[in-house]
Amino acid sequence: MSDFPISIKPFGSNAILIEWPKQVSTEILEDILSFTDALKAKLSSLKEWETISAYNSLTLISKEQPISFSSLEKQLKQWYLEKTNSDTSTKVLWRLPVCYDPVFGIDIAEVANHLKMSEETLIKQHTQKPYTIYGIGFLPGFMYLGGLPKSLEIARRSIPRLKVEKGAVGLAGKQTGIYPQQSPGGWNIIGNCPIPIFDIEESPPCFVKVGDQVQFYQVSMGEYDLRKIEANVGIFKLQKTILDA
Repeated sequence: MSDFPISIKPFGSNAILIEWPKQVSTEILEDILSFTDALKAKLSSLKEWETISAYNSLTLISKEQPISFSSLEKQLKQWYLEKTNSDTSTKVLWRLPVCYDPVFGIDIAEVANHLKMSEETLIKQHTQKPYTIYGIGFLPGFMYLGGLPKSLEIARRSIPRLKVEKGAVGLAGKQTGIYPQQSPGGWNIIGNCPIPIFDIEESPPCFVKVGDQVQFYQVSMGEYDLRKIEANVGIFKLQKTILDA
């Protein structure tokens, strides 16, 4: 892992934004996560700080008092040079079921036609490999998944919908993702995942984290209904593989 040119700038009175080169890169993401680990060791009072990592940035938020930017900027630059390039957090590959039936995949026919492939080919390509979680945001638990095959890249819808169903699986640009709750949205919807990604009653409320991977697998309507019931009553067992074991 290499060091990258980073920029550090104030982000309001209580936050600092650290930015890496504007690229979608697993190497950059690993460097961000490594530096986050280093900061956890350096910031002695971690309860007073919140860190948010996504794609090519890391935001540090002071929960209790304003930041002295000039002094912390110098310290952060030095800590970045001193980091050991080791990410100690455990990463997980999660396998999540998706039903691609047109009842859920309301845009799948249009998307397949636009991409000049059959719906079966679209589904096969969408499920063939894991995606990396580069960020979580927009909605609590909304995963921005990178690594989409170039053949599946498609622009966002020109007119967003006012209501996208919870669990909807969509495509937008170079990304795919799951809507963790009903909301407006402009992604192209190709299926639905019956497993809740965010649940305020759970601890943690979101079981995935930045740096983890997600791979989808196709299920029928019947299997979808069964998995949804299992998830609702708390007996569904998530399929996961530890990547750093």
